[in-house]
Amino acid sequence: MKTLIYSFAFSLLFISTYSANAAAKKVIILAEDQAPKNSPTAILDAYLKLKNALSTDNAQNAATAGNELVKAFKDFDQSKLTAAQRKTYTDIESDAKEHAEHIGLNAGKIAHQREHFDMLSKDIYDIAKLLGAGREIYVDRCPMYNKGKGAIWLSEVKDIKNPYFGKAMSTCGSIKETLH
Repeated sequence: MKTLIYSFAFSLLFISTYSANAAAKKVIILAEDQAPKNSPTAILDAYLKLKNALSTDNAQNAATAGNELVKAFKDFDQSKLTAAQRKTYTDIESDAKEHAEHIGLNAGKIAHQREHFDMLSKDIYDIAKLLGAGREIYVDRCPMYNKGKGAIWLSEVKDIKNPYFGKAMSTCGSIKETLH
């Protein structure tokens, strides 16, 4: 009789554990389905590729990344944004896309690409603040660029890799903020 009682108790324990795990999986699946599909991941990825190309003085790769950024803006799904987010995003996107297009069209002019990258970085920062970065992103600042006025850029790594001066002054700058 003891064996029967233990078997019954063990079965109940197994069933309740299985049910709890199944319920937890269902919650996770629902959470993934309901996660916003308007993450700016592709925009940030293209921007970071552009930043890395400028950090290594590669104007051709910067142009390619600029064109990828234009495509990422076009493909971004705005349907999940609130009306206020959509209005702000649209205002920022218009300028940002123009800067990305200029960078894409000027493969042989890295100084010109960097001028647009300065303004583009401010726009990308605003987008990350508006929609969230979805990962840890560092906001770095070079105090010397633009005749000492300074400029920011976003980075996926803690190490400073200055996109404004490239290899000439690759470590000029510091982390000013961390976004998530």
